[in-house]
Amino acid sequence: MDETLAEIRGAGGEGMVLVADVSDHNEMEEALARLVNERKRLDIVVANAGINGTWAPIDDLKPEEFDKTIAINLRGTYLTLHHAVPHMKKNGGSIVVISSINGTRTFTSPGATAYSATKAAQLAMVQQLALELGRHRIRINAICPGAIETDIDDNTHIRKQTRTEVPAKFPDGDIPLTGGESGTIEEVADVIGFLASDASRHVTGTPIWVDGGQSLLR
Repeated sequence: MDETLAEIRGAGGEGMVLVADVSDHNEMEEALARLVNERKRLDIVVANAGINGTWAPIDDLKPEEFDKTIAINLRGTYLTLHHAVPHMKKNGGSIVVISSINGTRTFTSPGATAYSATKAAQLAMVQQLALELGRHRIRINAICPGAIETDIDDNTHIRKQTRTEVPAKFPDGDIPLTGGESGTIEEVADVIGFLASDASRHVTGTPIWVDGGQSLLR
């Protein structure tokens, strides 16, 4: 994060590093308070923190494994919005929640029950809150990425995959737009930029799938 901040400053921008456990109420409250105290206002929020967690058969998935995925992916989104919205009500703004194709269009990741449940719930939150927050001129939308080149595999734990997967043969290059190549974080970031900007000023409660057509095959 310090390296990223140095790049931002090197390009003439401003920024600050805030570290918090997104599932911890007190830490998130403190981080948002520090941010608003420094910047004086809050216009754009991107709820991006998430893990794949443990993918396992439902009767093998441990309660603590389920709870960890829920805590980071779903409670973390709730706490982000819970602490950000009061500041955004003053001037309006844009919220972008990073969901997934899993749980919104596809259900073919073996054992990903907890993960898919959080991603489906994130989209439901976005659509629910689009109406609630509209009166405050706050827009909220969801981005649902497919396969993207990230380090999320570092926090993915798959167990007994053969017990949960349904035999299926996907075509070679099952991301039609790229012939099977995963998307990039820059391609997701460009859509975030659109949703955060006035170019999307009449868009709210909307999911955008950034997957090169992958979820249409699955």
